[in-house]
Amino acid sequence: MRRRPPHEPERYLLLRARRRVTMQVAGAISVMLALGGMMVYCVITSDQDTSARRDLAVAAQHAYLSRPPPCVWLFELHGDTVLRSPGAPAVLPVRAALHQAAAGREPRVGQIEIAGQSYLVHTRRRGGVAVQAAMDLRYQAAERHRLLRTLAAAELTGLLAALMIGQIVARRAIAPLGEALARQRRFAADVSHELRTPLTRLHIRAQIVARGLRRGNDPLLAAAEVDRLVNGTRQLGDVVEDLLLTAQFGQLRRPFAPVDLAALAEELVLAEAARAEVHGVTIEVRRQGPGGHVVRGAQSALRRVISALLDNALTHTRAGGHIWVILSGGPETVRLDVRDDGVGLDPRDAERLFTRFVGGSRSGGLGLGLALVREVVDGHGGTVTADGRPGAGAVFTVRLPADPAAAARPPYLPEPVGHPITLPEDSGGGPHLEGRGVPGRSGARSGPGPEP
Repeated sequence: MRRRPPHEPERYLLLRARRRVTMQVAGAISVMLALGGMMVYCVITSDQDTSARRDLAVAAQHAYLSRPPPCVWLFELHGDTVLRSPGAPAVLPVRAALHQAAAGREPRVGQIEIAGQSYLVHTRRRGGVAVQAAMDLRYQAAERHRLLRTLAAAELTGLLAALMIGQIVARRAIAPLGEALARQRRFAADVSHELRTPLTRLHIRAQIVARGLRRGNDPLLAAAEVDRLVNGTRQLGDVVEDLLLTAQFGQLRRPFAPVDLAALAEELVLAEAARAEVHGVTIEVRRQGPGGHVVRGAQSALRRVISALLDNALTHTRAGGHIWVILSGGPETVRLDVRDDGVGLDPRDAERLFTRFVGGSRSGGLGLGLALVREVVDGHGGTVTADGRPGAGAVFTVRLPADPAAAARPPYLPEPVGHPITLPEDSGGGPHLEGRGVPGRSGARSGPGPEP
């Protein structure tokens, strides 16, 4: 059974609304065309009747019996004898009307049906003689039929044009609604995705605190874990604030400030330590090169970038695997690599990973995580790329413009998030290297080391 996309009900509602608007607009235009056609038909029919009555009246008063006007026949009553124009129909005249006119009655005009033909007859008295003028209405009827066919064709053409116009109007009218629904759906998806990782991190951290309290562990260690919980809730608040700003203004509007990307990466690796321990994965941070790692940006937004890349790497790295966060700085660019030895990716799909609701096996449940990463990185004037091979791990590279004023300032040292501990030799971090609050199999390193 085909899985329906999450936006399909909204799309159905938009299509239904568009069809309704189209039909309403087309119906209104069609009714206007029909009313216009009826008015034209009535006016022309009235003009024809008025013109015919006028021509018959003039013919009955002034025309000669031997030379009547076109399409008109004249009849005169002399005693009991009726004189007629050449070519007059045998079914005419209407003798009763002639005798009434001869008797001095008022002129009469009427339409009669004789032998399946319609005639307009004008009867009056002229100079003591009863005169009758008759006109065959078949030609007027033929003109009216042609007019009706023309109006019907015009109505059909107008209906097709009305449907096209209605479609255009409907698209323009429904476009704001569709955009509003898309933004609503996008905001809901962003919120659900962005909050998933911090909440998972806090949940695991809270489980560790609860387990330590039940076992009666050192209160100092419990206090350190609680401090990390407090720090995680603050970061979660920053994520919510950024999402609200994005929904309100359409883009990130928080003022940019110097951000030490390496310190931020170490902080997030420390925050992910508990989850990495649960997954049996080792995380290391490496600083390479002589340059600094300070960029200008929104710290909360850049934290979301690194968090999403770490979450992506943790999701696709098996137990016993490794994740390396490598930072290198230059005079113009700071580079951040998040490398893992997990399931890898197909290089041909690298660009699709950053497309909303398309993504791939490494882009998150709805194809949002890496798409949001690209949006934030683009907003900071940087780039993000992906590379890898199936079964041989993947690397995601973020390049951001370096802070030009960073060289004139002393290096930024972040406040410690927790109490330092010493990693054992079997932790994958080397013999007795100092980590910063990274328990279990996760470690934070500075300085060069062997490439993964």
